[in-house]
Amino acid sequence: MSEKIVVPVLGESITEATVAKWLKNAGDTVEADEPIVELETDKVNLEVPSPISGVLTEINSQDGSVVEVGALLGSVSAEGGTAVKSAPKISEETKKEEIIPGESNVIKLDANKKEPKVFEEKPKEKPLVLTEEVKPDVAPKRDVNPTLSPAVRKIVTENNIDINSIQGSGKGGRVLKGDLISLMGANPKPSERKIQYGEEERIKMTRLRQTIAKRLKQAQENAALLTTFNEVDMSSVMEMRKENQEDFQSRYRIKLGFMSFFVKACVVALKNFPAVNAEIDGDEIIYKNYYNISFAVGTDKGLVVPVLKNADELSFADIEKNIKEISEKARDGKLTIEDLQGGTFTISNGGVYGSMLSTPILNLPQSGVLGMHNIVERPIVVDGEIKIRPIMYLALSYDHRIIDGKESVSFLKMIKENLEDPRRLFLDI
Repeated sequence: MSEKIVVPVLGESITEATVAKWLKNAGDTVEADEPIVELETDKVNLEVPSPISGVLTEINSQDGSVVEVGALLGSVSAEGGTAVKSAPKISEETKKEEIIPGESNVIKLDANKKEPKVFEEKPKEKPLVLTEEVKPDVAPKRDVNPTLSPAVRKIVTENNIDINSIQGSGKGGRVLKGDLISLMGANPKPSERKIQYGEEERIKMTRLRQTIAKRLKQAQENAALLTTFNEVDMSSVMEMRKENQEDFQSRYRIKLGFMSFFVKACVVALKNFPAVNAEIDGDEIIYKNYYNISFAVGTDKGLVVPVLKNADELSFADIEKNIKEISEKARDGKLTIEDLQGGTFTISNGGVYGSMLSTPILNLPQSGVLGMHNIVERPIVVDGEIKIRPIMYLALSYDHRIIDGKESVSFLKMIKENLEDPRRLFLDI
């Protein structure tokens, strides 16, 4: 008995996928419900399980193939019949150029390989985070050659220079002050990527990246985009977090972050300005009487926007727990289609990456998106006096076809007022 492996229903509005990779080879033994092939859709990756226990006898869709819902991927035989290995197919879409280091104008393709080499983007290095144990203004202790002059020894110690990597010009190879200064004129080495891959790399965009590009361009072409700005004094929120953090963590086993305050403030403003929580469908406006807050999460594969469902019915603790859980699923690549559907308003926090100010783009078909930015101590006037306060710039991008300027400015002002006096969020005013 043989069972077919077909592309399952992928979710609302998704009709096709790309075969990302086969987890099993033709001829391999598989168990029922064991993942055997991974599909990449416009929104998430999902694994297709084996329908029965047996042997993977045939692979009909190779890695990189675009398949529609219901298409045949392969077959599994319960009798363990002879495996029929399909001949490798290398189409124009799946061919990848293998660039030989040092030969930037020479391109080689190995058509005998089942899977051509694909260059993967290297993950960005994490920024250095200084903790209390590491003091940036104190140079680490190290043994410095006692034969060095005091001036050279001072430069070496302060800048943590590896003295063994320098060819001294003094007597007996002694390193002089001029040798250290000449390092400033030394030409840096080429980047590792250039050495490994050559002058340029050509990599096919993932379906997720293609979808991001397509949707962002659609937002610019189909909506009347406009952005309004304001600033918020974060002193009260920061003070409330500091005063209640220990008790909050002890009771709810979760850290009290900034996002719960912003989600609560947005929900209050959305209830007062329904147009920001609405969308346009043809010549009609659909007002949403539920509040599903989408929030942008950066992953290695690109930006995804999971949804916090019914945020108006969640407590501060519930919001923090759900955001933490969904964010971890996003970074682990375990989001489902349901996690990404149904959002009515989006929050994008570029401040975690150091952004001072930006103009976020709408997440269609939504009509509004709030951009958070970094918190910087700035001089402001308080009661006629100049004070130093932690200030965050806020940006609200909106669809001017449905939201007027007065509504957008008032909406953002209400968010500002609730954050500068967070007690209002508990009193629901």
